[in-house]
Amino acid sequence: MTTRIFLAALMTGAALAACSEPVGDVDPAADETADAAMNDATDMAMADDGSCAALYEGRGSDNPPMPFSDEALANTDTSRPASCDTALAISGPDMAWRIQTLASDEFAGRAPSTPGGRAASQWIADEFARMGLEPAGDDGSYYQRVPLVEATLDTASAEFDIAVDGEAMGLEMGNDVVFWTKRLNGRQEIDASDLVFVGYGIVAPEYGWNDYEGLDMTGRTAVILVNDPGYATGDPELFNGNAMTYYGRWTYKYEEAMRQGAEGAIIIHQTEPASYGWHVVAGSWQGAQYDLETETANDRAALEGWITENVARRLFEATGLDFDALTAAAHERGFEAVPMEGAVLNAAFDTEINRLESRNVAGVVPGTQRPDEYVLYMAHWDHLGETVTLNSADGIYNGAVDNATGTAAVMEIAEMMAANPAERSALFVAVTLEESGLLGSAYFGENPLVPLNQIVGGINMDGMLPTGPTSDVVVIGYGSSELEDILADAAAEQDRTVAPDPNPAAGYFYRSDHISLAKLGVPMLYADGGSTHVEYGAAFGEEIDGAYRARAYHNFDDEFSYDWDFEALARDARLMGEVGQRIANSSDWPNWYEGNEFRALRDAMMNVGDGAAGESDTGENGEQ
Repeated sequence: MTTRIFLAALMTGAALAACSEPVGDVDPAADETADAAMNDATDMAMADDGSCAALYEGRGSDNPPMPFSDEALANTDTSRPASCDTALAISGPDMAWRIQTLASDEFAGRAPSTPGGRAASQWIADEFARMGLEPAGDDGSYYQRVPLVEATLDTASAEFDIAVDGEAMGLEMGNDVVFWTKRLNGRQEIDASDLVFVGYGIVAPEYGWNDYEGLDMTGRTAVILVNDPGYATGDPELFNGNAMTYYGRWTYKYEEAMRQGAEGAIIIHQTEPASYGWHVVAGSWQGAQYDLETETANDRAALEGWITENVARRLFEATGLDFDALTAAAHERGFEAVPMEGAVLNAAFDTEINRLESRNVAGVVPGTQRPDEYVLYMAHWDHLGETVTLNSADGIYNGAVDNATGTAAVMEIAEMMAANPAERSALFVAVTLEESGLLGSAYFGENPLVPLNQIVGGINMDGMLPTGPTSDVVVIGYGSSELEDILADAAAEQDRTVAPDPNPAAGYFYRSDHISLAKLGVPMLYADGGSTHVEYGAAFGEEIDGAYRARAYHNFDDEFSYDWDFEALARDARLMGEVGQRIANSSDWPNWYEGNEFRALRDAMMNVGDGAAGESDTGENGEQ
């Protein structure tokens, strides 16, 4: 789930003391020494305590209290569990053990390039090795090193405010505004930059839409609505109706502001269009921010940020503008941007820049007949780390749902497939930096460990809610590829049906790692659970989703609970494992459906590629 990352503080524990330096500050020899020391400490600390089934006997419930309620949160546990023997088959206790381990305080929120993140990725690599997966990373290792830029705003000296007719609004960092810069060229100073309300800040020729029509944004700051006009109106003929397009993503808003030459870009936060509360913004965009270094970094707006809706309403009122009327006008084609007369942005701030490394973790189960053809499984192992600046018991963002669940499921599938190799290879990649804008998967896509035209299809697993057993399987981006047909057949054997995302307005299709591969043409499936409980119905699933978004998502309450239904989570993992097994034991090459935006990319990739896929008989679904 996409946002930014806190820099984790130093961790305690013997296993972590051996690797307490950021990856980017460790030379290869020292790196190997740290890995060996950590393995020794881990082996000593984790004696054999029997099966995971024994460890979790009596845990989990068919009728738990509502997840993320006060009652359920009273039964959370952030300690790292003892070691246990996992089964070769996917099981509820094994899922529980992996989730609890990844979400433990020992990994301190799994922020990339921190001791906690390093330890978490080390544990995943150790598990891949124990399962029998072969290394699939750089230089015969389980790691793909991901170079990154860490930028930390000096909040103590930072100056930021919006003034109207010379009177400052008195905005407070965290409570009213969150801001940063993507530039890497030192101190940023903005002096009296005129504010312009640009509606949704979208330029989309295919929709006949240009919110910047006739504007010169040089030296000016764009004030922007989140999401897109299709969501706002519900009009199925406008953009993609209620389903968010990429134009609705905050990442696009800042990219377009850069293309327009804006000096600043500020998005107005509104909970429903954003699909998360202000606490997510305040908790995710403060502290260390990570990015891949790009040639265009210094072309970005000097300041990017968010303001609360309350601040926006005050600003509009102070400039004589009607917020609700202008928001409604921005829904209509032909909207013209409105200068916010008398309102200017003033800011001056420094950012500490460090060049570090994180890592993707990759292992492979070689195919028995066609080892050069791959089924890909992905999940992001990272989360938000920890902070001492916000109110919580320990300051740790444990990230149990996001994404200890998806990572645990991928590891369970890997163990199952390692014990039962298929005709094609299965590639398992736990990626980093998802919370910083899908950077780990983007790096993997740009620097693939195997040729992209040899990846038959991929499955991404992210944020499996503990809803319990469901009668459906929700597909994010429903109607995209022939992978959904394979899923539907496998789901039928569990007496389940495939359903579209019940909340398409949230734009989840553009908010997880599968999109990094999809936009390069690789068919990807993002589906890892359902929303309609077999006994309590759809309303129960909606209540759980709502409670998670309101209370736990990117917040301190996203913690492992003994009350979760682990067998239901394992059922979902088994389903996605079955989908991969069917693809891996087939000679077909599933494609995007005709008319899908990524179909042409895949067709071009397969026609011009000289890898195994381009030369093989691709079967009925993938006939070239």
